[in-house]
Amino acid sequence: MLFLLITCFTFITFLYKSLSLKPLPLWSSEVRLLSFWFWKDFLILKKGFLQPCITSKMMSLRRKSFTSRVENVEANSEMSVLDLPELALECILEKLPPEGLCSMASVCNSLREKCTSDYLWERHMKEKWGRVIGPAAYREWQWHIASRNDSSFFNQAKQRGLMTYLSQFWPISLVRSNSSNSFKKKHSTPVDSVMSWYLALESGKFWFPAQVYNRENGHVGFMLSCYDAELSYDPRTDTFQARYPPHGRRAIAIETGVTWDRLRAPPLDTSPHDLCISDCLTELFPGDHIEIQWRRNKEFPYGWWYGVVGHSETCDGNKYYCRCHDSDIVVLEFNQYTTGSRWRTTNIDRKDHREEGNEADGFYGGIRKLQRIEEISMWGRLWPSDVLE
Repeated sequence: MLFLLITCFTFITFLYKSLSLKPLPLWSSEVRLLSFWFWKDFLILKKGFLQPCITSKMMSLRRKSFTSRVENVEANSEMSVLDLPELALECILEKLPPEGLCSMASVCNSLREKCTSDYLWERHMKEKWGRVIGPAAYREWQWHIASRNDSSFFNQAKQRGLMTYLSQFWPISLVRSNSSNSFKKKHSTPVDSVMSWYLALESGKFWFPAQVYNRENGHVGFMLSCYDAELSYDPRTDTFQARYPPHGRRAIAIETGVTWDRLRAPPLDTSPHDLCISDCLTELFPGDHIEIQWRRNKEFPYGWWYGVVGHSETCDGNKYYCRCHDSDIVVLEFNQYTTGSRWRTTNIDRKDHREEGNEADGFYGGIRKLQRIEEISMWGRLWPSDVLE
């Protein structure tokens, strides 16, 4: 170890002596000054030239990035139905069927308000149900709405009282869990809207009054007649179930599979148990088409039977000499019955007509004159293939 220290010390002493430190030349200080001013100028150049270049480069990159994002948004965004003008949107909604309006109503609140409006659904109601819905059916619907409102108010009152009672014992969070149902009620279809009425008819849950031609599947005793009934629609078969009121001591008669062509709205807003006021007696001429009330006995409701005004026995039927319209007696003919049948003809008093008849032949009530070709042609389509006895 001592030998190693002596050797290292000797080598260091020799190296120090051999290297003479000479002073630096004069230009070295200038070089040092030059280097100082060079870096100073470089920093100034960086701030004055490179910094704007770098900044402009960064701005251009940011601008391109923003432009690309905007282009992507514009490329990906699609025009919504709600962006259409109001008139264009209304025209589209008017073309939709009821199923389409129901689907559109479930999209958002704005479309719900438009698609459930009475303006759109009144057209669908008239097109499909206008021929079989009359004032009596509308009144029945109003009573149905009133009964539902009363029952819902009663149920809400009971529920509100129950919640108040339970809140004394249960945590508030458990009691408030039922409040979620109120949100659904806010977005449900108004019960008094035309849409609700249409859907109630379509579902078959709402029974409405109307009249049925040739009741009980064209039973021979009801040919060329039209009787009041309560109807329920069957959407699976596109037919109806008819529920006729009891006749005398008979129970309620039910008929299924009633087709659309056998239905009509009651032409007069009169109960089937009330005598219709005949206001056309002075206007009746031979050849006019009529409907007359008829019932089997006093316990039965009236039905409307088809007939025509005929000539008296003393008239030969010549239109130039016929004076039947001046007579106080009006002859009614029911030509679906064979000649000589007791149901073939009947006479009524033109000036003082009331219910006429007896227990054997039935009772004839009020008369209405048929004015529209559609009503007359309907009876022609129902004409029996064989003459009745």
